[in-house]
Amino acid sequence: MPLPPPEDRTLRAIGARRRTPGVPSVPSVVRTLRELAGPSEALVALFDARSIAGERHLYSAWAHLGRARERGERRLRDRGAELALYVAGDDQLPRALEKVGISDGSEELVLVAEKPLDPAALLERFELVADPAVYPRAPRAETLERLGIGAEERAAVPPSAWEGLVLERVALVELSAPAGHGATTQKK
Repeated sequence: MPLPPPEDRTLRAIGARRRTPGVPSVPSVVRTLRELAGPSEALVALFDARSIAGERHLYSAWAHLGRARERGERRLRDRGAELALYVAGDDQLPRALEKVGISDGSEELVLVAEKPLDPAALLERFELVADPAVYPRAPRAETLERLGIGAEERAAVPPSAWEGLVLERVALVELSAPAGHGATTQKK
């Protein structure tokens, strides 16, 4: 299924790089994410680019998050953190953040924001510079390895199908939603 043209997308992402290694620090990034979450309901998230397997990866994770929320299923209060679960293909936040979250050693990043926020306009707020070589890019062995898709699984399909392996992991998070066991469920 083709993605909508960039100008029609509600979710937008941009590749970025730190100006200086380790700056901003992870606590600084978390602080900025919390500040941005306050005045706007629009989602903002920052991921290690080494864990992002292209545009469909992000948009599939976002769509699964949206569908789960529409059904009244939510696992976390913060949508950005919950998006990390889907992006990582993991149902536990600490493991998900280990896979896709940024660390002080992360150099290449992907900044994600929903309209009306613009990720390009948020770069300065995070002390980052745009780098179109970082995102989007095709899945690599390193990306799949970070997402827990090992060499044996990768060998079962041609590299042109690796994106499908990632999308399958994203979908499995939704299917593994615990029914009342640790999930926060909101009834309308």
